[in-house]
Amino acid sequence: MEYTVQKLSKIAGVSTRTLRYYDEIGILKPARINSSGYRIYGQAEVDRLQQILFYRELGVSLENIKNIVTAPSFDGAEALKKHRAQLLEKRNQLDLLISNVDKTIAQTEGRIIMSDREKFEGFKQKMVDDNEKKYGQEIREKYGDDTVNKSNAKLMNMTEEQYNEVTALSEELMATLAEAFKTGNPASELAQKAADLHKKWLTYSWSQYSKEAHAGLAQMYVDDERFTQYYDKEQPGTAEFLRDAIFIYTGMSK
Repeated sequence: MEYTVQKLSKIAGVSTRTLRYYDEIGILKPARINSSGYRIYGQAEVDRLQQILFYRELGVSLENIKNIVTAPSFDGAEALKKHRAQLLEKRNQLDLLISNVDKTIAQTEGRIIMSDREKFEGFKQKMVDDNEKKYGQEIREKYGDDTVNKSNAKLMNMTEEQYNEVTALSEELMATLAEAFKTGNPASELAQKAADLHKKWLTYSWSQYSKEAHAGLAQMYVDDERFTQYYDKEQPGTAEFLRDAIFIYTGMSK
């Protein structure tokens, strides 16, 4: 079965503009161009589009998707298995949040009493799941399964007060870092305050802190584009600035 841009757009639920853009960036080229100049897509292109949309649903950037699906070692069947596992995780997370909302409604109606721990169960699980989805493979390879599992367990055991504290601390960290970046000096008092706030933020999930691990994580913020994109989203160069500030704070060299 072959499809023009218009027909593929309709069955896939994406715009014709999106398909043309995918062609332009080389992530989804048509099988051929017919004599009338229309893009024609075959079964292989339909399958690739499905993979692309799966990855987009999981929040993967187009640049990373392109690297994945165009790699010679790309295995479509194996990718689908991974998609399924990730979608099940996402469903479990949504089920937990829905359950949390249902319990909260029941409490407001006087039918049950929720513990403070139950009120935040879904949000804490989301933090764990999001971290696993984005960075799980890298941090497990770097620090080991035992360390990461202990970190996740510590997050899940947070009290309501601790959850509120770490949320506020994260906001203070990012605001301080933004102001420190303007100074251009990672050794400045403000930059070192940001590094200290970063350490405090880490201790909410790390079972044990070390300067070496702190500096190693800071370097990963620069080496891994996903971390870099997160810190650089407001101001390019912020990830490197934070790394340098943490190196100074910990006394570790580049």
